[in-house]
Amino acid sequence: MATSSSKKSVGFWKTDWFAGLAIVIAVLALHVGTDFIGVLERKFYDYASTTTTRQPSDRIAVIAIDDQSIANIGRWPWPRSVHAKLIDKLAEAKAKTIVQTTFFFEPQVDPGLAFIRQMKQALEAGADAGATNTQLAQIIANAELSLDSDSVLAASIKNAGNVLLPSTFILGNPQGNADSALPPYVLASTIKDANGYSIPAVRGQYPIESMGAAAQGVGHLNQFPDVDGAVRTEPLLVNYYGNDVPSMALLAAAKSLNLTADDVKLNAGESVQLGKLRVQTDEAALMLPQFYRGKDGKPAFAVDSFFDVLNGNIPASKYANKIVIIGATAAGVGVQFPVPGNPALSPAETIAHITSSILNEHFIVQPAWGLWATLGLFLVVVAYVLAGIPRLSAGVAASVTLTGFLALLVTEFLLLSNGAIWLKLVFPAALLAMGHLALTTKRFLVTEAGKLKSDEESAETNRMMGLALQGQGQLDMAFDRFRRVPMGADVMENLYTLALDFERKRQFNKAGAVYEHMAAYDKSYKDIQAKINRAKNLSETVMLGGASGHLGGTMLLNEGAVEKPMLGRYQVERELGKGAMGVVYAGKDPKIGRVVAIKTMALSQEFAGDELVDARERFFREAETAGRLQHQNIVTIFDAGEEHDLAYIAMEFLKGKDLSEHCKSDNLLPVSTVLSIVERVAQALAYAHRQSVVHRDIKPANIMYEMQSDTVKVTDFGIARITDSSKTKTGLVLGTPSFMSPEQLAGKKVDGRSDLYSLGVMLFQLLAGVLPFRGESMAELMYKIANTEAADIRTVRPELSAALAAVVAKALVKTPELRYQNGQEFADDLHGAMNASPTVAASATASLDAPAKEGAFERTVSSFAQHTIPMVPKGTTDIEI
Repeated sequence: MATSSSKKSVGFWKTDWFAGLAIVIAVLALHVGTDFIGVLERKFYDYASTTTTRQPSDRIAVIAIDDQSIANIGRWPWPRSVHAKLIDKLAEAKAKTIVQTTFFFEPQVDPGLAFIRQMKQALEAGADAGATNTQLAQIIANAELSLDSDSVLAASIKNAGNVLLPSTFILGNPQGNADSALPPYVLASTIKDANGYSIPAVRGQYPIESMGAAAQGVGHLNQFPDVDGAVRTEPLLVNYYGNDVPSMALLAAAKSLNLTADDVKLNAGESVQLGKLRVQTDEAALMLPQFYRGKDGKPAFAVDSFFDVLNGNIPASKYANKIVIIGATAAGVGVQFPVPGNPALSPAETIAHITSSILNEHFIVQPAWGLWATLGLFLVVVAYVLAGIPRLSAGVAASVTLTGFLALLVTEFLLLSNGAIWLKLVFPAALLAMGHLALTTKRFLVTEAGKLKSDEESAETNRMMGLALQGQGQLDMAFDRFRRVPMGADVMENLYTLALDFERKRQFNKAGAVYEHMAAYDKSYKDIQAKINRAKNLSETVMLGGASGHLGGTMLLNEGAVEKPMLGRYQVERELGKGAMGVVYAGKDPKIGRVVAIKTMALSQEFAGDELVDARERFFREAETAGRLQHQNIVTIFDAGEEHDLAYIAMEFLKGKDLSEHCKSDNLLPVSTVLSIVERVAQALAYAHRQSVVHRDIKPANIMYEMQSDTVKVTDFGIARITDSSKTKTGLVLGTPSFMSPEQLAGKKVDGRSDLYSLGVMLFQLLAGVLPFRGESMAELMYKIANTEAADIRTVRPELSAALAAVVAKALVKTPELRYQNGQEFADDLHGAMNASPTVAASATASLDAPAKEGAFERTVSSFAQHTIPMVPKGTTDIEI
């Protein structure tokens, strides 16, 4: 009985319905314990609620106290007479309602006002002094009126008769009676509320009495942000000990309709009614307003500058019969917060959106039945996860889940965007997706466990197949089969024999791979460590680094000694460098004793089929073309060939280094040296271009310079041509974008002028230590090269001459027809610039004229291996920067 019970218990825990129940509980815990699903719901609401055909009211305008206004009018806060002037203008233009969101909670007293009043009192005390005192009294009275900006603003507000002012409240549940009653001018705008249909408050701040009494009404400016800081709801009413203070938006809407507080009706827990308008809310008078999306990059409500309206740049007549909302947006003055559809909105713009929502009845509703609908759909999803998915096949379950998931989200989206109804369905949709993924994963794991036995049965089949392939000499396929078999004594013996077969074929790198595979299982097996070391040494000596082919003529001698490999007629001495395309070696022609650099390219690894044929033809054609170039500043090519799937070029072995290390600001060459080098490169390019050969990859890494002999050599002619037909799937030609001309970057046909542009970029970098164009991303860099003019180099090196700056600028012109047309022209201008201001060049580089460091190692044109354009297999998308 105990055994039977145990089996049933194990089966119970493994059932799909129990796994589904665990998933439902986990998702519920995630929802209750974290805000993860809440974040998803709010983001979905923000997107869907603003994807609507609703249009904002054209009766609302916003005037911003922006940065321009602060810059022109003066530091904030402004004298209140400035606000008065704008209100006078708007009143004269017959604005319907003026909503001023600036707080006027404290009097603004000019320091001189106190002295004026003292003088006035003194004059009144000596009233019998005659006419002179009368005139002086008048002057002082005028000065008092001018300095008392509060009185000026209060008079303008009273004269306008339609200005609304803000107040703010500290929200909370009252524990007793109020510290002080609402001022009469605030009380005049309130609504009696016996049902507590509002947000309670315990303390408030109001406009000063002179302004509040002059205003048409006072509303509250409290916001009610969500947990993520975004404003999605509007508290229409704030309850101060039985009196509901309307929000600025609600008050503005009411006043624009010529309604008073007595005309506002509260339908507790349901809606706030303004005349015939009914604004639906929740039980605390919280409204979900419509936030409108802008169009064509413009905001939903046009925002005019305070300064422009004040100075008449924008006629005040524009605001006739409109609700005008005045508020701050300037940095350090206005406070902005995220709302649906906008990451940062000022209070004035927020009031505009909410006021439009009220006037147009554009609000979003959470219906009373919504909670029950959401709960019902949640239970349907739970039932499907517990009982539906376990009974359906994988394909059918995936289709049903996807359909249900999309149906839930589309339903919520359509209700929000078209019906302005918020039914929260992200939670059941998330449960559906998570439940399906979890149960599918569980099924997969169970299935995989069931496959283990089958795999054990197929392991012997793979081992036998490996032995058969090994017997046929197909060693690579045999190794692939052996790797599918779980490691054991028999398999280790098979692999050891296979590695010996690889050694007999002198494929020491593959033998090493087999030994490494064995060592991962048992590193103490036989003499495996010695075998690994031997295979590694032989592989490095016999194999071409970075390529899979073997050197022709290589011979394994007794005692494991290996003679030097050959490529064609060249004896390979040592490796100089590796790159994406192949390896560069130091070699020797044994017949004449000439030391050469041998650059190899494993074309067969990078291309296949017709592409390989095309690449091979292009390789020899370009090698032949470059070999015809005979110039003292161009590296000489002696030979080209192909052996064992390796194409190679034998060329002049160079001493010195490329110019890459002299591109940093702390290691720049003297200006005179830079100009001399670039002049010679330009002459070399002029010669090559006359031979109809375009380099296509001029950059510091492809210019070799030997300081002691002052020798300059341009390397890698033709290499860019060989590789530039290899393109990414997006069609972008591979290369070094920082040095590419705009036309080369665009994939257009290029000529010698493209090389001269690249030379101009190199000249800029060698002089300034920085590139003329830099970007945080590839897209930004490419955009700047194609569209942005290069900065004057003197912004980086102000001591350089104007003549030299002009040469650099001309070389970097975007349009090929406007830059240098040939290398000789470039070289002549460089020569002229070098002679134009020798004192500047000497002084600018005095600190750099130290003797060259001794011990510079020999470097060949193997700069290709580290710097040139990589020949990338089809489908590659990497681009060297």
